[in-house]
Amino acid sequence: MKIKYLTQLLSLVLLVNLFACQKQNDSSEQYICPMKCEDHKTYDHPGICPVCKMDLVKVSSIKEAVLDEDGISDKSIFNLTSEWKTQNNETIHLNDLKGKVMVVVMIYTSCEAACPRLVADMRNIYAKVDNPAVDYLLVSIDPEKDTPEKLKAYAKEEHLDGDQWILLQGGLDDVREFSNVLSMKYKKISPIDFSHTNIISVFDKNGVLHYQQEGLGMSNDKLVEEVKNLNK
Repeated sequence: MKIKYLTQLLSLVLLVNLFACQKQNDSSEQYICPMKCEDHKTYDHPGICPVCKMDLVKVSSIKEAVLDEDGISDKSIFNLTSEWKTQNNETIHLNDLKGKVMVVVMIYTSCEAACPRLVADMRNIYAKVDNPAVDYLLVSIDPEKDTPEKLKAYAKEEHLDGDQWILLQGGLDDVREFSNVLSMKYKKISPIDFSHTNIISVFDKNGVLHYQQEGLGMSNDKLVEEVKNLNK
């Protein structure tokens, strides 16, 4: 009887130790901002980045980029094969933009609420960066109405002058695919209006997403710093 009791007690101790070890292993998982806003700072619990407000991800889930023979990462938007029309009615592919840092936002020209603020933020970033080696892309989420002609008129109206400003119209599926890359959500809520998230994204010269800023009228000092660092 005594032996049976000791055996049960030993089994219980082993189970407790096993559970404690498992819990310790779980708690050792580290989390990081996917945009690395705070460089390589990690957290020992899930949550959101205090800078860009994106969900933290497990460090173990981040894989090193794989480069193809042209030096393009498998994480690059240049892998997308979609065709786009610019405000000058030129047909381009995203990989035609290789070689320049890009600041990107998705808008629609008939928007009277958030989009004008986003465009103002883009102009502010443009002025602070002040570098011809950076392109500024505005991608329409309403390609059925935002024709190249409409985009050209919008660029003039918003004072988006010069070759650094590129406004794009794509196919419905291509626009949706592009928005998924940016984790940008949008939905048509009426014949003329969309609800959408407000995100400005920064891509490096090889089309890899490096930084995102979410919100309207936010301080863009960190984003501007990121753009400048990518051009060093």
